[in-house]
Amino acid sequence: MDISDRLLIGTAGGLRTPEGKILVDVDVTSMAAAGDRWWLLAGGRDLFRLRDGQQQQVAPVEGPEGRCVIGDGDDALVGTAEGHLLRLAGDELAPVESFDAAEGRDAWYTPWGGPPDTRSLARDADGTLFANVHVGGILRSSDAGATWTPTLDIDDDVHQVLAHPTEPGRVFAAAAVGLLWSNDAGGTWTRDTDGMHATYARAAAVVGETLLLSASEGHRGHRAAVYRRPLGGGPFERCTDGVPEWFDDNIDSHWLAGADGLAAFGTPDGRVFASEDEGRTWEPVAEQLPPIRAVAIRA
Repeated sequence: MDISDRLLIGTAGGLRTPEGKILVDVDVTSMAAAGDRWWLLAGGRDLFRLRDGQQQQVAPVEGPEGRCVIGDGDDALVGTAEGHLLRLAGDELAPVESFDAAEGRDAWYTPWGGPPDTRSLARDADGTLFANVHVGGILRSSDAGATWTPTLDIDDDVHQVLAHPTEPGRVFAAAAVGLLWSNDAGGTWTRDTDGMHATYARAAAVVGETLLLSASEGHRGHRAAVYRRPLGGGPFERCTDGVPEWFDDNIDSHWLAGADGLAAFGTPDGRVFASEDEGRTWEPVAEQLPPIRAVAIRA
């Protein structure tokens, strides 16, 4: 399977291949793999399931708009605006009441004064769930969402949480303070910025034995770049081979992906770059796309 068969690009103008072929003609909000199928959140309002080239509109998102999705077989969770979580129940998305009652919820906020969003979701190899609220930190559930526990200082301002695909308890977070990582499912966190030109991180991905991270000088995205470092630690190295020295705006949450030797990221100007050597070298594989919402790779 070559890059064109493995790389999926969610845009405001449809779910696309690198060649620009539209697979699903919707405004993609978020997408996630779940075994042999994909979950797709469209326009913040509709949940789709994709399998064997077929698409099924599964359930509408009622109330605040959907922001992110995660799946596990036929189970799906949708994070929404205003800091809520929905679970698929039959042909409906029902509120996860335990998440609405999570400890510390009253302290969640945004710098501009609006309500916070559930921005990203992750599940580790043991099934532990992680929900990133912006700004509300990362909450963990080890009982399939029955209860939720805060795991770090909400002022670390996390933009994406990511679980290692095969190693239980190994979790990463792209935050305004740099990379945060944990080997005990968020029981403790360590901060890492060694080698980075700035700490404002927006997206993370794992490919092979390498961690990829996007960072810039702030929320406006000046001098944005993608970095790589070994999963086991060591200084970050800025990716420069095959990509511009800097990007003008952020490589945003969910725009960076990795799986089975292939990595890719999208840019604010509608380009996508890919790497088959864990981020050492890159090549452009798509350009002039509609606004990018998410990048994903078929394992």
